[in-house]
Amino acid sequence: MSNSIQQIVSKDFDALNQNVMKQLHSEVPLIENIGQYLIEAGGKRIRPLLVLLCSRAFNYQGDQHINLATVIEFLHTATLLHDDVVDMSEMRRGKPTANLQWGNPSSVLVGDFIYSRAFQLLVGIADMQIMEVMATTTNKISEGEVLQLVNQHNVAATELDYMNVIHNKTAILFAAACRSAAILSNTDVSIQEKLHAFGLGVGMAFQLIDDVLDYNGDSNELGKNIGDDLAEGKPTLPLIYVMQNGNADQKKLISTAIKEGGLDHLDEIITVVKDSGALKYTQQKAEERITIAKGCLTILPNSPYKEGLELIAQTAIERTK
Repeated sequence: MSNSIQQIVSKDFDALNQNVMKQLHSEVPLIENIGQYLIEAGGKRIRPLLVLLCSRAFNYQGDQHINLATVIEFLHTATLLHDDVVDMSEMRRGKPTANLQWGNPSSVLVGDFIYSRAFQLLVGIADMQIMEVMATTTNKISEGEVLQLVNQHNVAATELDYMNVIHNKTAILFAAACRSAAILSNTDVSIQEKLHAFGLGVGMAFQLIDDVLDYNGDSNELGKNIGDDLAEGKPTLPLIYVMQNGNADQKKLISTAIKEGGLDHLDEIITVVKDSGALKYTQQKAEERITIAKGCLTILPNSPYKEGLELIAQTAIERTK
């Protein structure tokens, strides 16, 4: 389905990929090696696609939307590099993580390079409003990462705690992609806010489904190991739901899993999470977010680009990887 979305902005998407490779150029070979390894691993490119679709939906005629989409992709890529070090992950997009291949120091430092290159591109775009959005966004992403770290192994974490984490850690970059494209296209503030809300809803749903797939997905399709979040003792919404609604034995099992991490009881935990209704509840929360998000698109004129945005929203809750 993502291929059909890419086809709507095929020329822009090709230009984006060329620009990504161009902007990863460095006189330090290690930077290029890790950068190209990450880009060649693929990924859905949903966040930069939001920039391209939103820009075209407002009939933007310049070429800075390509740089802006590249900025969004670089911010996302840098956070993945840092995330994998913090989480000690070993698989990303079906391949060994960069930190497993090159070590943690290299991953962190190349992540810093990609972050800084993103801000070099923003200087070229030369729009202080967009710069403000991106500065605030990267700051919030960092807060989300720290908040997730604080909540690790916390059996008392609530649904609100979880929503605050994914709002900052994941959803806010989706929102920034949409809002900055609306700013670039010289739209009214009210429209910028609607596009921000759309991106936020899609981003929240995307992460909610990610947490469903952590218990209900296929490792080969996902490109990462099932139970990764469980192994790290992260209290995601499916686990929080069981802690609040399960029976005494279920609560005890999940409580121990959050406290200790690891995958010793993975099969048993997957059964409990499914039987308790936790995955159905999390899916429902994602669908609620998408319903709200789609309502924000009524401000857009009908076009293939609007259809592409609607398709991204639907894909967020129907995906299997």
